[in-house]
Amino acid sequence: MRNPQSSYVYILANRSRTLYIGVTSRLESRVWQHRFADGSDFTSKYNVDRHVWFEEAGDVRFAIAREKQIKNWRRDWKLALVDEENPDWDDLAEAWFDTRDPESSSG
Repeated sequence: MRNPQSSYVYILANRSRTLYIGVTSRLESRVWQHRFADGSDFTSKYNVDRHVWFEEAGDVRFAIAREKQIKNWRRDWKLALVDEENPDWDDLAEAWFDTRDPESSSG
């Protein structure tokens, strides 16, 4: 279970492994936005909607610093980060929700 008090650094990818790295305090809602709504121009343009990696950070300042660190890495390091925890590049959010907005669902 994801902690609602935490912040998260996350990586989304498309089937060609174009990567998007972000930070949020509401992981499920943010992934939903990228997938079904207005997540970002980049993710919309390149169809980057597969949630392939995340790291929980107790503090938003740490999460932002970690996001910046990863964004500055070489591409092969980013790919290795995902490979280490998700070698099949499965969509980690596949079972989180259907096409409904997670903010509007009850319970």
